[in-house]
Amino acid sequence: MSYSLLDLLCLLGSVALFLYGMKVMSEGLQKAAGDRLRGILSAMTRNRWTGMLTGILITALIQSSSASTVMVVSFVNAGLMTLAQSMAVIFGANVGTTFTAWIIALFGFKVDTSLMILPIIACSVPLLFAKSGKRKSMGEFLIGFAFMFMGLGMISDYVPDLQSNPEMFAFLEHYASMGFISVLVFIVVGMVLTAIIQSSAATFAIVLIMCTKGWISFDIACAVVLGSNIGTTVTPLLASMSGNVAAKRASMGHLLFNTLGILWTLVVFYPFCRLNVMITEWLGQGDPTEIFTYVNNLEANDPQTYNALFANTLPSGHPVLQKVAAMQFSVSFGLSMFHTVFNLVNVMIMIWLTGLYVKIVERLVPAKHKEDEEFQLKFISGGLMSASELNIAQAEKEIVVYAQRVQRMIGMAQAIVHVKDREEFTRQFSRLEKYEEISDRMEIEIARYLNRCSEGRLSNEGKHRIASMLRIVSEIESVADCCYGVGKILIRRNESGSEFNAEIYHNIDSMFIAVEAAMTNELLLLRDTENISEADIITSYNREREINNLRNQLRAANVENINEHHYEYQAGIYYMDIVGSLEKIGDYIINVVDELRGLMRSNNV
Repeated sequence: MSYSLLDLLCLLGSVALFLYGMKVMSEGLQKAAGDRLRGILSAMTRNRWTGMLTGILITALIQSSSASTVMVVSFVNAGLMTLAQSMAVIFGANVGTTFTAWIIALFGFKVDTSLMILPIIACSVPLLFAKSGKRKSMGEFLIGFAFMFMGLGMISDYVPDLQSNPEMFAFLEHYASMGFISVLVFIVVGMVLTAIIQSSAATFAIVLIMCTKGWISFDIACAVVLGSNIGTTVTPLLASMSGNVAAKRASMGHLLFNTLGILWTLVVFYPFCRLNVMITEWLGQGDPTEIFTYVNNLEANDPQTYNALFANTLPSGHPVLQKVAAMQFSVSFGLSMFHTVFNLVNVMIMIWLTGLYVKIVERLVPAKHKEDEEFQLKFISGGLMSASELNIAQAEKEIVVYAQRVQRMIGMAQAIVHVKDREEFTRQFSRLEKYEEISDRMEIEIARYLNRCSEGRLSNEGKHRIASMLRIVSEIESVADCCYGVGKILIRRNESGSEFNAEIYHNIDSMFIAVEAAMTNELLLLRDTENISEADIITSYNREREINNLRNQLRAANVENINEHHYEYQAGIYYMDIVGSLEKIGDYIINVVDELRGLMRSNNV
């Protein structure tokens, strides 16, 4: 057998280079776009049609339906869009992924990519040393583009020849001649292959080359392309496993969409293939089914020319070489047309059934009880890492939830101050303590997530944003510590037997009201960090000054009240400790505002 282990490793390396090129190209584009890409994705929430168009656009840009669908699953997980809106974007992503097929088809065979690859790399490498971050990212994009086509060319060289290696592929030849059963078998082949290499585009490239060389028929190639549509759903499914229920439903909707699409296509498979052949012929690109018969007849009748053809030893003007080249482009055009028409028809049918899809996936993935997820992160999870720039949106949402939870601790701390019954105090303090433990855990998990984001490819703005977010998370956790500290002060007060009078209770409540107002204003800023107004910033500083002034007034009055015997000295100590803790909360809140103000200024530069 002429196909060696080294050839197999070279094939795997070629596929790896192809995938790496796509990855570098995708990441370069995301870094160059930065926040603008996040802004584009936020437009997905408008309606099903804009959602579908956005899915097409994003997938065409980043060259991977798996990556864009993982992003969609992440945004559903982050609450940036509803399940129904995500369905439309996923539908569009399936159309957008055909853009890669057209690039491969139109440029991979009609243009000699080997002539472009090195010049592209030559032009892009200097960009990597540019001072501008966007130029560096554009250089990465171009290098990824070159690597992708370099890998494609190598795949063409190292894909095994089925005729030359009958022992290795005898089982494929057997299943390829079983009529409709062969279609089903090769759908599974496409599904498994795509699931393993995590890219329908790479599967398309391999199948395209095998088909254009006459190793499999056009119908069988179409079956593999169909199977790849299911295989590409594996990545989002894996990503959603650690997400919330909404994320799992979005990924399940992706699987359901492609599965139902393949089912209706199987009912009319051969007529549908023939339709795409007719469209290809009508557009003047020839009959894509001819090459299979032509190449096999050539092997049977003129094996010397056949061997020379695939050994690349025929002279450039040889008529057989010219004819096969024309047929190759016809096949590549026909397969791209099949992939596109399938997804377009599928979308045109399914877009009207979005509501039904939502109901079905809600049945397939039932929601857990709210209390089961009460203390889990809502918007971020370990498995949902798609594009570092885009993951920042999830973290921002989670920080808002974190701040809301800590704000509830302020109310709990205020409530426990007034509790006099020992059992009720113990119960409420245990709840406050539990929230403080949750706060610690949330801080660690959010910080870990942000650190993972920072390890990815980020624009300078993204790096600055993550650094600020890490500081914000730390300040919010300090607020939670202060709230818990109020409870511990009350425990010491209870153990000492001291009691507060009505005046102390009133003054403590006044401090809590001021702190609560400052925290509410902080949340207002956190909810929309892209559009922070100077007026809201000024309001926060005014709130902090009010807290400081009130603390100073109460501290001065405390000395007089003790001297006038309004309450005991020991009660005054615990009272001032609580006031001091609340004033610290004001400091931590204004530290968050300072970070947000810095982000506002950097956005306006």
